[in-house]
Amino acid sequence: MFCRESLSSLQTLSVAKSLSSLFPKQSALTNPISTGRRNNLPRPNLRRRCKVTASRSNVEQEGNIVKEPIQKIKVKGYITAQEEFLEGITWSRGLDDIADIRGRSLLVELISAKTDQRITVEDYAQRVWAEAPDEKYECEFEMPEDFGPVGAIKVQNQYHRQLFLQGMELELPGGSVTFTCESWVAPKNVDPTKRIFFSNQSYLPSETPEPLKKYRKEELETLQGKNREQVGEFTKFERIYDYDVYNDVGDPDNDPELARPVIGGLTHPYPRRCKTGRKPCETDPSSEQRYGGEFYVPRDEEFSTAKGTSFTGKAVLAALPSVFPQIESVLLDPQSPFPHFKAIQNLFEEGIQLPKDAGLLPLLPRIIKALGEAQDDILQFEAPVLINRDRFSWLRDDEFARQTLAGLNPYSIQLVEEWPLKSKLDPAIYGDPTSLITWEIVEKEVKGNMTVDEALKNKRLFVLDYHDLLLPYVNKVRELDNTTLYASRTLFFLSDDSTLRPVAIELTCPPNINKSQWKQVFTPGYDATSCWLWNLAKTHAISHDAGYHQLISHWLRTHCCTEPYIIAANRQLSAMHPIYRLLHPHFRYTMEINARARQSLVNAGGIIETCFWPGKYSLELSSAVYGKLWRFDKEGLPADLIGRGLAEEDETAEHGLRLRIPDYPFANDGLILWDALKEWVTDYVKHYYPDDKLITSDEELQEWWKEVRTIGHGDKKDEPWWPVLKTQDDLIGVVTTIAWVTSGHHAAVNFGQYGYGGYFPNRPTTTRRRMPTEDPTDEDLKEFYESPEKVLLKTYPSQKQATLVMVTLDLLSTHSPDEEYIGEQPEASWANDPVINAAFEKFKGKLQYLEGVIDERNVNVTLKNRAGAGVVKYELLKPLSDHGVTGMGVPYSISI
Repeated sequence: MFCRESLSSLQTLSVAKSLSSLFPKQSALTNPISTGRRNNLPRPNLRRRCKVTASRSNVEQEGNIVKEPIQKIKVKGYITAQEEFLEGITWSRGLDDIADIRGRSLLVELISAKTDQRITVEDYAQRVWAEAPDEKYECEFEMPEDFGPVGAIKVQNQYHRQLFLQGMELELPGGSVTFTCESWVAPKNVDPTKRIFFSNQSYLPSETPEPLKKYRKEELETLQGKNREQVGEFTKFERIYDYDVYNDVGDPDNDPELARPVIGGLTHPYPRRCKTGRKPCETDPSSEQRYGGEFYVPRDEEFSTAKGTSFTGKAVLAALPSVFPQIESVLLDPQSPFPHFKAIQNLFEEGIQLPKDAGLLPLLPRIIKALGEAQDDILQFEAPVLINRDRFSWLRDDEFARQTLAGLNPYSIQLVEEWPLKSKLDPAIYGDPTSLITWEIVEKEVKGNMTVDEALKNKRLFVLDYHDLLLPYVNKVRELDNTTLYASRTLFFLSDDSTLRPVAIELTCPPNINKSQWKQVFTPGYDATSCWLWNLAKTHAISHDAGYHQLISHWLRTHCCTEPYIIAANRQLSAMHPIYRLLHPHFRYTMEINARARQSLVNAGGIIETCFWPGKYSLELSSAVYGKLWRFDKEGLPADLIGRGLAEEDETAEHGLRLRIPDYPFANDGLILWDALKEWVTDYVKHYYPDDKLITSDEELQEWWKEVRTIGHGDKKDEPWWPVLKTQDDLIGVVTTIAWVTSGHHAAVNFGQYGYGGYFPNRPTTTRRRMPTEDPTDEDLKEFYESPEKVLLKTYPSQKQATLVMVTLDLLSTHSPDEEYIGEQPEASWANDPVINAAFEKFKGKLQYLEGVIDERNVNVTLKNRAGAGVVKYELLKPLSDHGVTGMGVPYSISI
């Protein structure tokens, strides 16, 4: 029965008396628990029974009584948790307060790692402190002396609300044991199964204590969905990881124009996404319905909402669909071009008036300015760093070239190794494959400094080559409204000071039923007409690079290709597996952000299709690149640089590579980060796998990698380049590559988006007018000669497209206040092992060294690609950052 003497008030006593008939009487414990709550919940000092259920060998059994009673010790447990933001004001709050009064908030059971358990040791944890969203609980166990080390705990949530269980610490005679949970636990009325959480001690499968092996297996089977009884769409509280194709980006039931092909399979190869179990569309059974609500991802993959209004990627993408119609409504003519460059500048200086009742201020606090209660709000963008440092830099050819090495997409520039440039596409379909960029044209631009053979031999020619990739889509894209497309090649010459000089741009259209192939080469001009034609051609080439960056360098190679690693890891690697614990911080929130992207970014009619040149062919194009070009063994930074001809192996050079362009900021900084990652992974792997045989015999590890290859990336399962996991070096290479893609690669292509793309003339996402020299009418020529600036403005994205992209890039470039940066803090399981903790501290030191190196390089004016008058510093790979749009900071994972 209750110890009512310690209740804090007569009112609380009255409530407890009125409810006492609902509760079974309990025997007393000798350990009262006081509370320090900072809310109006009751403050009981309860005595509860600690349940110890003995086997028949310990109690009366067929008339025989055990003579020696089991000796017990008292063990205290302390649990930290969080409730979901606003969860505390739901209808279930009163019922949960009753659970607190009873002292039955959480049921916790201890699992021995020493012997098969004959005794159940459990207790109800009582909430002793709460200040939203944080909560603390205490429990006390009577544990047999021979119980052995506690290897796991089981938890059942007695509330009627979900609870984010952060961790538990047990005070044992031999020292404390910590369980890092970091997981949402569903209420027992939704899921009565006790959740298992293992201690911070990591185990390979073969080294797992015998009593824990069954729990290890059962937990994986749950995550694989083997214990699921119901059918249909997965619910919010389920924790099932499974695979599906991208058949949910179209919406044919809503509008036939929004139908899209299935991405994934023989026709359109692609990585797999998380399965949701939603119903097929009525009009197209191969597609999945997109009815209301958020797409399913396992609950622990979702962003934590415990921090309330803190910025999260989920809040960002949730805001976009409601933001865009209201912005579009205040534009006088959304499809029109900007009338002059001053109108573009006004987006930063004067802004756009928005109705006060639009409600956008909480969603976009950085760019919505509240002028007063009686006045409208203003959509006013912050000036991107590019135009803050040099308002006119985007016009210059040297800046165009510099950004291929130190800008938003440093992943496309490649060495020219054959001359003349030549297409590999079928000439019967696409026309003459030979480029019109001749050496005579190049020689004129390089002032006759060397012959073509010398330039090739000395590795002086580089190219942005989107010719063969885009040519098959040109005619299809040109059938879409308000856009056009060319295939393009942009040739650069490497100067002695390690800067690139653009020398020629070739634009091509394939033949169609109405005309033959069209192509033309443009060079930097020396008169007004040629200068304007060059600037227009440059606009098209940069637009191609902007689209490739967003769909391939960013979305495909980081977001998309990482999701199968995450799904397979949760299905095949136990939470106590050391490789799972090494990779887990690199996987946080990626599945959630990808699901939200399928809802509002890459979906039919979404932001990408609306504002970027591929339009409705965006994911098809991404699939084509995946099928032709993506290889896991080329995703690590050194392999990528070598594959593009930007580096060659050299054991005498720093990092074992010699760069073709010495001042290549992305590569220079990235290789230091890569080496630090690889050394950290090497120390970690060799600690847990001192012998190669442990790798080949690790069934969980082998099943994980097999599932990645054959299911997650199953459209490429037969490729010969997949690494196998047989040696330490094999495993180190695979894990380092994944860690690099999720951290350094993603940071390099994401967090500079607003800095470089926020002023859209620098990186237009689409082009809407053809070149004036392609089949011009007399009216086209007259407009070009009389007002070339208007032609350029009409070529740029429309007011609607530009504004939407600017809003999106501002949001996607933002670090949240609780961002988890690489090397900043160790995971609990790493800190638990002295050897691993020491290796982590060494890794952290390497990253601090990188910070200093970057700062030094950015003030060295001999490095012209990252320093100089008005030049944007290259800081995208600086590990740490403040929150907000900073143009620096490398989070562990792809969380935005």
